[in-house]
Amino acid sequence: PSPRSSQPNGASEEALRCEIEELKQKDLALDQEIAQLLSEGYSLEELDKHISLLHEYNEIKDAGQMLLGKLAVIRGVTTKQLYPEYDLELSD
Repeated sequence: PSPRSSQPNGASEEALRCEIEELKQKDLALDQEIAQLLSEGYSLEELDKHISLLHEYNEIKDAGQMLLGKLAVIRGVTTKQLYPEYDLELSD
């Protein structure tokens, strides 16, 4: 059973109301951010493309981190020790 199913019905409903309110606030904040970007001259297509490129970047970065981790295991070192060898910054 889920943790919510063990709560009294009123507590579960209140938690859902809070979650809904938080999501509404996030939605409003995102709408405001989009409006700001549009007012700065960005187009929705440009924003969609940028988001798509960020997703692609993150997928590539994750794959690189995975490979770096496997190489570290093979060599018996930490991934941090491999960063200088490949001219990587710790913030990368």
